[in-house]
Amino acid sequence: MDITKTDEKTADKAVEKTDETAEAKATAPEAAAEGAAEGTPEAAAEADGAVDQLVEQGADDDDLDDDDLDDELLAAAPAGSGVGVGGAAVVSAALGAVALTGTWTGKVVSERETLVGQISTSQSGTPAQQISEIYGDAWHATALVNGVFALLALVTAVLVLVLVRPERPAWIRAVALAGAVLGGLGLLLSAGTYFDLFLSLPSAGS
Repeated sequence: MDITKTDEKTADKAVEKTDETAEAKATAPEAAAEGAAEGTPEAAAEADGAVDQLVEQGADDDDLDDDDLDDELLAAAPAGSGVGVGGAAVVSAALGAVALTGTWTGKVVSERETLVGQISTSQSGTPAQQISEIYGDAWHATALVNGVFALLALVTAVLVLVLVRPERPAWIRAVALAGAVLGGLGLLLSAGTYFDLFLSLPSAGS
């Protein structure tokens, strides 16, 4: 028995069945419509089934088109420009620089403490009290104000580094990192000045 001939016959039968199936699908709506026109129940049922099948197929095609359209819209949607995080990074760096160089607010607070010390020790005050209340309190107030700005810079920079997305420009992370370094350094110097760790107040006998 020739296997090649058998395979060819099988393939021919499969092709014939496929053609018959396609032809039946193509002529089914027409036959169903003709049967429905004749008024027989069987023909009407076939017509309804053919119509339902066409409606379902059309709905599936619409769903696929909608899904493809949504995917295209999402792909074409531009990512955020990162203006907010970029601005926050710049603010953190500016606050860190201000914490190291001093602020107008710190100067005002320092002068106020100096004036209060002069008033309180003008009549009866030992030299040690005058040094502490006129100069020491003013220095500590300045260090406290600078420390607040340094803390704000450090917190802002850390938030930017944590919340920034990987697709954002690299300069945002760089500026935020600079703000964190400046804020940390300013906080360290402010704490050392406030607690007299770097320089202590002069004594009255010196």
